[in-house]
Amino acid sequence: MSQEVSGKTATKFDPRMLEALVCPRTQGTLDYDADAQELISKSAKLAFPIREGIPILLVDEARSL
Repeated sequence: MSQEVSGKTATKFDPRMLEALVCPRTQGTLDYDADAQELISKSAKLAFPIREGIPILLVDEARSL
């Protein structure tokens, strides 16, 4: 999926991917925060960024909640 944003095409995250993705630290489920473009692991208390529609599931790249 893409979306036109000021002359550039921005790729959007497909929430259906959540069925296959897990937290790399806890192997628990992830929640999608569309406004912040993050995947949230409540069990690990981490938020993983989504960049250009691609979830970055690296603990070093996550922010603490």
